[in-house]
Amino acid sequence: MGGTRRQRRKAVALLAVALLAGSVGVLAYATHLLRRTELQTLDARFSIRGTQRPPTNVVLVAIDPATFQELTNAGLHSEFPFPRRYDAQVIDHLRRAGAKAIVMDLEFTHETDVRDDNALIEAIGRARGKTVLAALEVDPRGGTDVLGGGSLLHELGARAADARLTEDSDGVVRRFSYAYNSLHSLAVAASETATGRPIDASRFESETLPIDFAGPPETVKAVPFSQVLRGEFSPSLFQGKVVIVGATAPVLHDVHATATSGSGVMSGPEIWANATATLLRGVPLTDVPGWVNILLIALLGLAVPLGSLRLHQWRALLVGLGLAIAFTLLTQLAFQNGWIVAFVYPLLALAVGTLGTLAVLYVGETIERERVHDLFSRFVPADVVDQVVASADDNLRLGSVERDCTVLFSDLRGFTSFSEKLPAQRVIEVVNCYLNEMTEAILGAGGTLIAYMGDGIMAVFGAPLEQPDHAERALAAATEMIGPRLERFNSWLAEQGHEHKFMMGVGINSGLVMAGNIGSEQRVEYTALGDTTNTASRLEGMTKGSGHMLFISDTTRERMKSPPDNLVLVGELEIRGRLAAVPVWTVASVAQQPSARHNDPDIP
Repeated sequence: MGGTRRQRRKAVALLAVALLAGSVGVLAYATHLLRRTELQTLDARFSIRGTQRPPTNVVLVAIDPATFQELTNAGLHSEFPFPRRYDAQVIDHLRRAGAKAIVMDLEFTHETDVRDDNALIEAIGRARGKTVLAALEVDPRGGTDVLGGGSLLHELGARAADARLTEDSDGVVRRFSYAYNSLHSLAVAASETATGRPIDASRFESETLPIDFAGPPETVKAVPFSQVLRGEFSPSLFQGKVVIVGATAPVLHDVHATATSGSGVMSGPEIWANATATLLRGVPLTDVPGWVNILLIALLGLAVPLGSLRLHQWRALLVGLGLAIAFTLLTQLAFQNGWIVAFVYPLLALAVGTLGTLAVLYVGETIERERVHDLFSRFVPADVVDQVVASADDNLRLGSVERDCTVLFSDLRGFTSFSEKLPAQRVIEVVNCYLNEMTEAILGAGGTLIAYMGDGIMAVFGAPLEQPDHAERALAAATEMIGPRLERFNSWLAEQGHEHKFMMGVGINSGLVMAGNIGSEQRVEYTALGDTTNTASRLEGMTKGSGHMLFISDTTRERMKSPPDNLVLVGELEIRGRLAAVPVWTVASVAQQPSARHNDPDIP
């Protein structure tokens, strides 16, 4: 039979949790619900990776605080923007040093001094094919006003490029674009100028690419503008390299938050240097395809719910934590190998799946334990119910065990004829009063109530919890049942106007029994089976007409460490199912039935 109904309900609930977890993760991913958090995890990945080797093919010529100080000390023009003849001299020096591309991340849109403007134009002309000029305003056709427009640039062999940085929703620069209004970005133009090969636009699947930052601000090699202006540098600094000239001094406000700047900022020229190096290195850092992220979301959403069909809630939590740690490590490993994997959304699916699984397992097990608690509380003492439930197996059943126990059977003599004279409601009231008295005696002695059989009772001592003194407990319960409890019941009957005085029959026997839950999916009961049980039942039946209300087997007496002094031998009696007669005992203080006699010991 394939699984219990409870297990099937659990499986259906966990499957629903798995589908919910995957759906929540995919929906959040598709709508960019946690976009900012995801971006912050990217910054953390850069931080964990640490500073890399600075690019060797890109150098900055920085308009930095040192430049302003040196120009002032030399008595030169030190207010920004500098005269364009300064820019012209820098371009000439870089050309002579063998720079492959000279990227001017400066504004050349408006006219200034005619001689300065002409000096710049002539220097750009001399560096024919090597100069890229930044543009911040681009018309819909990709045109700019750099040096008055595209025609002059074409004549000079220079090109304009879009210099606007791409900021994410949190204002941090992490990516760069291919083009804006058909005008290539500064990084694309610089790379194409340096290599002489076009950049494949298909690499920019989402129109942008992640910048593979080498490290925090000032990681890229930088030479002060003033030093290049004076020509005081080694030509090897720029030989065969892309040189980006721009403002790095914070007072010039071309600074931005980036994935590696932490709480600080990085200058625009250095950002473009990192973007250009990213292209020159063949785009070493890329986003994984979207279907990979969706697959990861689905797998992590399904993992814990479907893997927890046989797990307790705390194991499910450990599985979820283990998967989260493993996924975090794998995500960082993928990043360090050039792949950006979505991190937050798969973890969101994992969290929903884990919490949902815990809820299903906890609620389901709590409900089941409460049901089992109620079930066991009917036939074991209240102070040991929790111990019994704790000893149950994963299905909250008491597994079958062979255990040495004492079994007790009792019956109320003459009740059938008595009940025939009373209405049904009155009969139930009398039975309930009797059973209540006897049950208290059994549970008070630590016994387990197995079943009510009309006015008959079956109980066991020593199961489901082991009791070394189970024989003494059974005898204590039996003597209380046929003594004060029976007397109290008969007194209650007298108060109700009934003159009938009941007697009882009790049989107890000790030995090995098979104890555990039996039943169907709809109904489960705890019981004890075996020859020991059968003999106890037959001993109870043999008390009829014997003159005794209690028969105790010799096996029970043997298990008592200190048998009571009033324990007396009834005789060696033949018991159905036994080959030889066995000693049977009773207690001398037990009241004898009227007309006591022992006619037939085999009376059922």
